[in-house]
Amino acid sequence: MVEIMGRRERKKLQSKQTILAAAVSQFMAKGVRETSIADIMGTAKLGIGTFYNYFESKEALLLCLLEQIVEEARETSRDMMEKKRSAADTLSAVMLKTAEKLDANRFVLPLFLSVADRTASPMKKMMPRPKMAPAFKSVFVELVKYGQARGEFRAEISAELVTEMFHSIFQAASFSSLPYSFMDNVRLKIELLLNGLRPRLGEN
Repeated sequence: MVEIMGRRERKKLQSKQTILAAAVSQFMAKGVRETSIADIMGTAKLGIGTFYNYFESKEALLLCLLEQIVEEARETSRDMMEKKRSAADTLSAVMLKTAEKLDANRFVLPLFLSVADRTASPMKKMMPRPKMAPAFKSVFVELVKYGQARGEFRAEISAELVTEMFHSIFQAASFSSLPYSFMDNVRLKIELLLNGLRPRLGEN
């Protein structure tokens, strides 16, 4: 019985991942607004009714994709901290990995920015799980505190303030008119902020 349930759960997970992959391909080809649930399920080769076994709406599916990005950021952060990597290297790696995911899945970027911004009220109606923003911010707060505890980052600046600054990098890069790619823009801004986080001479 346990083995049967195990197979059933694996099949459910596989179906969900198939739907997510189909959605990504359709969003990239047609855009989120122009993609229908029928388009997604046709690509997934599953019945339309199956969609609602996993997601309440297209917006809920988008939020699931965003949650995957958050979870990957968390896993990368904790893995590098467990290996005692420097806070600067860890923060940079997490930021760049997140930026790569957002750059490759631009249809998620508006949702990412609105979730990170508590003032983005128009998006609140389409978000079934509003605790997403604190969940993502907690990854960075934990990482900054890790750097402060190791004496790598300035301790007099609150971790929450630093987290807001790093979140703003994605927004600034996405709306930038400068002659840099999204990734280069993010990378350069990370370097600038990390320089500002290093303890001043005589503080340690």
